[in-house]
Amino acid sequence: MPRQSIEIDSFAHVNPIPAASRIGPLVVSSIIPPFNAGERKVPADIQDCIRNIFLHMGNMLEAAGAGWEHVAKITFYVNDIKYREELNGQFVEHFPDAASRPARYTALAPDGPKVSAEFIAYVE
Repeated sequence: MPRQSIEIDSFAHVNPIPAASRIGPLVVSSIIPPFNAGERKVPADIQDCIRNIFLHMGNMLEAAGAGWEHVAKITFYVNDIKYREELNGQFVEHFPDAASRPARYTALAPDGPKVSAEFIAYVE
């Protein structure tokens, strides 16, 4: 199966790394920063950061021919564990069915940005 690099307009990595990669039904993101769309600026407000993460994630899924229903796991990295609770609103908004949510893990990354993420999706 050929690999497809996924690039999006809302953000691009500085290094030669695609936003995500797809091989067959598997879509895996690179790290997703909380940058404002089209900029390398991180908003001061944690909710704006989280909205940006979900914006970029949605753009990657769309570019890969996938949707929210294909997400199997999301890992969030936060520099303060209190932000774990802040993620819940956007998480539930994108995955409202409690019987059909992706796995989720929130890891403490004290030297990183307020929040970043990566995901794995499977497209049948």
